[in-house]
Amino acid sequence: MAEVSAQLRIEAPAEKVWARLTDFSSYGDWNVTHVGFPQGTPAAPGPAATYQENMRLMGFPAEVTWTVEEYEPGRVFATRGKGPMGVHLGMRYALTPDGDATTVRVDGDFMGAAVSLMAGKLKDSATTALDESLRKLAALVA
Repeated sequence: MAEVSAQLRIEAPAEKVWARLTDFSSYGDWNVTHVGFPQGTPAAPGPAATYQENMRLMGFPAEVTWTVEEYEPGRVFATRGKGPMGVHLGMRYALTPDGDATTVRVDGDFMGAAVSLMAGKLKDSATTALDESLRKLAALVA
Protein backbone atom coordinates (compact mmCIF):
# COMPACT_ATOMS: atom_id res chain seq x y z
CA MET A 1 0.00 0.00 0.00
CA ALA A 2 1.11 3.56 -0.67
CA GLU A 3 -0.36 6.46 1.26
CA VAL A 4 0.01 10.10 0.26
CA SER A 5 -1.15 13.44 1.57
CA ALA A 6 -0.86 17.13 0.83
CA GLN A 7 -2.21 20.26 2.43
CA LEU A 8 -2.44 23.90 1.42
CA ARG A 9 -4.00 27.04 2.84
CA ILE A 10 -5.94 28.70 0.02
CA GLU A 11 -6.83 32.39 0.25
CA ALA A 12 -10.49 31.89 -0.65
CA PRO A 13 -13.63 31.02 1.31
CA ALA A 14 -14.54 27.33 1.62
CA GLU A 15 -17.69 27.76 -0.51
CA LYS A 16 -15.62 29.01 -3.45
CA VAL A 17 -13.03 26.24 -3.08
CA TRP A 18 -15.77 23.60 -2.76
CA ALA A 19 -17.55 24.88 -5.87
CA ARG A 20 -14.39 24.45 -7.97
CA LEU A 21 -13.38 21.16 -6.33
CA THR A 22 -16.71 19.54 -7.20
CA ASP A 23 -17.18 21.13 -10.65
CA PHE A 24 -16.25 18.26 -12.93
CA SER A 25 -16.46 20.46 -16.04
CA SER A 26 -13.27 22.22 -14.88
CA TYR A 27 -11.61 19.25 -13.16
CA GLY A 28 -8.74 19.17 -15.63
CA ASP A 29 -7.96 22.85 -14.99
CA TRP A 30 -6.42 21.99 -11.65
CA ASN A 31 -6.19 18.20 -11.18
CA VAL A 32 -2.89 17.30 -12.87
CA THR A 33 -3.58 13.54 -12.97
CA HIS A 34 -6.91 14.03 -14.77
CA VAL A 35 -6.99 13.20 -18.49
CA GLY A 36 -10.74 13.06 -19.13
CA PHE A 37 -14.06 11.40 -18.48
CA PRO A 38 -14.55 8.55 -21.00
CA GLN A 39 -18.34 8.62 -20.69
CA GLY A 40 -18.66 12.40 -20.73
CA THR A 41 -18.48 14.85 -17.87
CA PRO A 42 -20.45 13.47 -14.93
CA ALA A 43 -23.01 15.52 -13.04
CA ALA A 44 -21.95 17.15 -9.80
CA PRO A 45 -20.91 14.47 -7.31
CA GLY A 46 -23.15 13.41 -4.47
CA PRO A 47 -23.50 10.56 -2.00
CA ALA A 48 -22.90 7.13 -3.63
CA ALA A 49 -22.45 8.66 -7.12
CA THR A 50 -20.24 6.68 -9.52
CA TYR A 51 -18.23 7.91 -12.49
CA GLN A 52 -15.29 6.90 -14.65
CA GLU A 53 -12.13 8.93 -15.07
CA ASN A 54 -9.07 8.56 -17.27
CA MET A 55 -5.94 9.43 -15.30
CA ARG A 56 -2.19 9.49 -15.74
CA LEU A 57 0.22 8.87 -12.89
CA MET A 58 3.91 8.05 -13.19
CA GLY A 59 3.43 8.29 -16.95
CA PHE A 60 0.96 5.40 -16.97
CA PRO A 61 -2.61 5.83 -18.20
CA ALA A 62 -5.40 4.34 -16.13
CA GLU A 63 -9.18 4.25 -16.28
CA VAL A 64 -10.64 4.35 -12.79
CA THR A 65 -14.24 3.77 -11.73
CA TRP A 66 -14.91 5.98 -8.70
CA THR A 67 -17.67 5.79 -6.10
CA VAL A 68 -18.33 8.68 -3.74
CA GLU A 69 -18.01 7.32 -0.19
CA GLU A 70 -18.29 10.48 1.87
CA TYR A 71 -19.92 13.72 0.86
CA GLU A 72 -20.45 16.66 3.20
CA PRO A 73 -21.02 19.80 1.11
CA GLY A 74 -18.41 22.42 1.82
CA ARG A 75 -16.39 20.05 4.02
CA VAL A 76 -15.54 16.54 2.73
CA PHE A 77 -15.44 14.83 -0.67
CA ALA A 78 -14.08 11.27 -0.52
CA THR A 79 -14.03 8.62 -3.23
CA ARG A 80 -12.93 5.01 -3.59
CA GLY A 81 -11.87 3.71 -7.00
CA LYS A 82 -10.98 0.57 -8.92
CA GLY A 83 -8.30 0.78 -11.57
CA PRO A 84 -6.41 -1.58 -13.84
CA MET A 85 -4.37 -4.56 -12.61
CA GLY A 86 -6.43 -4.88 -9.43
CA VAL A 87 -5.37 -1.50 -8.07
CA HIS A 88 -7.73 0.16 -5.59
CA LEU A 89 -7.48 3.88 -4.90
CA GLY A 90 -8.93 6.29 -2.40
CA MET A 91 -8.95 10.10 -2.37
CA ARG A 92 -10.30 12.28 0.42
CA TYR A 93 -10.49 16.07 0.24
CA ALA A 94 -11.22 17.84 3.54
CA LEU A 95 -11.83 21.60 3.73
CA THR A 96 -11.34 23.56 6.93
CA PRO A 97 -12.62 27.15 6.79
CA ASP A 98 -10.42 29.80 8.39
CA GLY A 99 -12.05 33.21 7.96
CA ASP A 100 -11.66 34.22 4.31
CA ALA A 101 -9.24 31.34 3.70
CA THR A 102 -9.56 27.56 3.57
CA THR A 103 -7.13 24.79 4.41
CA VAL A 104 -7.49 21.92 1.97
CA ARG A 105 -6.06 18.54 2.94
CA VAL A 106 -5.93 15.64 0.51
CA ASP A 107 -5.25 12.08 1.62
CA GLY A 108 -4.88 9.26 -0.86
CA ASP A 109 -4.10 5.59 -0.79
CA PHE A 110 -3.24 2.99 -3.39
CA MET A 111 -3.55 -0.76 -2.80
CA GLY A 112 -2.96 -3.88 -4.86
CA ALA A 113 -0.21 -6.22 -5.98
CA ALA A 114 1.02 -3.83 -8.69
CA VAL A 115 1.34 -1.07 -6.10
CA SER A 116 3.64 -3.09 -3.85
CA LEU A 117 6.16 -3.38 -6.69
CA MET A 118 6.53 0.39 -7.04
CA ALA A 119 5.16 1.88 -3.81
CA GLY A 120 8.07 4.28 -3.26
CA LYS A 121 7.98 5.77 -6.75
CA LEU A 122 4.19 5.89 -6.71
CA LYS A 123 4.18 7.72 -3.39
CA ASP A 124 6.68 10.32 -4.64
CA SER A 125 4.85 10.83 -7.93
CA ALA A 126 1.41 11.05 -6.32
CA THR A 127 2.59 13.48 -3.63
CA THR A 128 4.10 15.74 -6.29
CA ALA A 129 0.84 15.58 -8.27
CA LEU A 130 -1.26 16.43 -5.20
CA ASP A 131 0.95 19.39 -4.31
CA GLU A 132 0.80 20.74 -7.87
CA SER A 133 -2.96 20.17 -8.07
CA LEU A 134 -3.57 22.11 -4.86
CA ARG A 135 -1.43 25.01 -6.12
CA LYS A 136 -3.43 25.07 -9.36
CA LEU A 137 -6.72 24.92 -7.44
CA ALA A 138 -5.57 27.84 -5.29
CA ALA A 139 -4.71 29.90 -8.36
CA LEU A 140 -8.17 29.28 -9.87
CA VAL A 141 -10.12 30.38 -6.80
CA ALA A 142 -7.90 33.25 -5.61
